[in-house]
Amino acid sequence: MTTVSCQSPLAWDELLAYWLGELDNDNAAHIEEHYLGCAQCSRRLEQLAALAQGIGELARSSGVNMVIDDSFVAQLRKDGLQVREYRVPPNGSVNCTITPEDNFVVGRLEVPLAGVQRIDLLSRFSFDEKETRLEDVPFVADSDGVLFAPPVEAIRAMPASSLRLRLLAVDETGERMLAEYTFNHTPHRA
Repeated sequence: MTTVSCQSPLAWDELLAYWLGELDNDNAAHIEEHYLGCAQCSRRLEQLAALAQGIGELARSSGVNMVIDDSFVAQLRKDGLQVREYRVPPNGSVNCTITPEDNFVVGRLEVPLAGVQRIDLLSRFSFDEKETRLEDVPFVADSDGVLFAPPVEAIRAMPASSLRLRLLAVDETGERMLAEYTFNHTPHRA
């Protein structure tokens, strides 16, 4: 069986914009008409849908360190998930825990971001000498901070400890500290 190759395949960014509902009606209709008549582009759209589903499941299971935004937190709550949130001022600390009812935990790292081009997030647990660096984390320039979501199951398994986060502004001149945050974790007592 021979598969006919698409002579004008849809670009990934077009498929993504279609999938996210970001296109106007005319462009969406054009994309839809093409992929409905093209097996190759239809498969690519199915791959995109599967990838989106996998990312969504990973995010909802909170299996990785993530930097997220307010719309993601709102969607989690809309989906009925219990989100525990801690707001921490620049160079501040907070006592925190996670309960069995919590599906997600979010640290709201408050800091002015006007004029910042890029942010790196450094993290280190008190029981570990290794510092982890997330480079070029997403942020909204006119917002009041960054939302950090650690993996829930890892937090549940942790002993009493501290997590230190540092936000660095990075640009062509180098990097500078924006703020530091300390989360003092206490395991939940059943």
